[in-house]
Amino acid sequence: MKSADDSGLDSFVVFAYHASMPPISSYTVQLTEKQTHALKESLRNLGYEFREVPYAHFGAARDKVNVTVYQSGKCVIQGKGTEEFVQFVLEPNILGEARLGYEHVLNPEMLEPRIGVDESGKGDFFGPLVVAGVYLSAEAATELKDKGVKDSKQITSDKRIEELADVIRSTDGAIGEVVPIGNEAYNRLQKKMENVNNVLGWGHARVIENILDRLAKDPSNPVCNKAIADQFGNERIIREALMQRGKKIQLVQRHKAEADLAVAAASIIARYEFVRRLKKLGREYGIELPKGASTAVEAAAKELVSKHGREVLEKVAKLHFRTTAKVLGAAT
Repeated sequence: MKSADDSGLDSFVVFAYHASMPPISSYTVQLTEKQTHALKESLRNLGYEFREVPYAHFGAARDKVNVTVYQSGKCVIQGKGTEEFVQFVLEPNILGEARLGYEHVLNPEMLEPRIGVDESGKGDFFGPLVVAGVYLSAEAATELKDKGVKDSKQITSDKRIEELADVIRSTDGAIGEVVPIGNEAYNRLQKKMENVNNVLGWGHARVIENILDRLAKDPSNPVCNKAIADQFGNERIIREALMQRGKKIQLVQRHKAEADLAVAAASIIARYEFVRRLKKLGREYGIELPKGASTAVEAAAKELVSKHGREVLEKVAKLHFRTTAKVLGAAT
């Protein structure tokens, strides 16, 4: 029950939260069939130009706004005019309620203390597998959202990743942990466990345990009952790797978990550490090591083998990738 003193707190927090955020350029919402028809009619009256989009009911654009409504009912709005469109067209005319800036009221879960876990380097031939976790308090979650923290896959600049990693590490109520699995250790684990998801599950469990240990050392920290990770395999993989503290926590695996702010923060920390270590390996062996598993990666691997011998791949690459066979086959 609210007291007289805090009865206006929610509205004040929402105002302060929304006023401090930069204008959004992308927004997604689920529409009913009735809302889809209403939006199409509203766009037609506003002079939007319609176009066909694969798997969509329609696409429409005008000035600085692009609107696409997919057959699933998902409506995606993009462009510099997105925020104005949501506030003055979508919310009053179609949704019948204000949502933008009220996310923590409509979805209280986003402010629950929780741990998010993600990884970087899984799809990269060169460099380690880096698993990272970030614990967020309610206050830290609000602050990081205001500062533009989002899934690292939506950020193309390594410099921006580094900036956001610094923001996360310096935010009160945010606790980050990293478990880097270097290439030699990774290759041993992958061979022993016979499955990358088993290695990944082990790393996720270690990160969760490390954060819970840090939280337990300070009694003033809120109790954390939830950890969220992407749906990469059987939950049992992580659950069985957890120890005493971790076995008490609610483990949530979901597709596109990066939509959760704690997981998004973890993805940034993991990507920063992966890129840092990849560059360090490149300097050590005197060649730039590209990300991914492209033809450029294959060419760099051949150059490495030419300079340092076949054994170098054990130290800088993930040997179970098909690239290994291509490179070593060419070297024979």
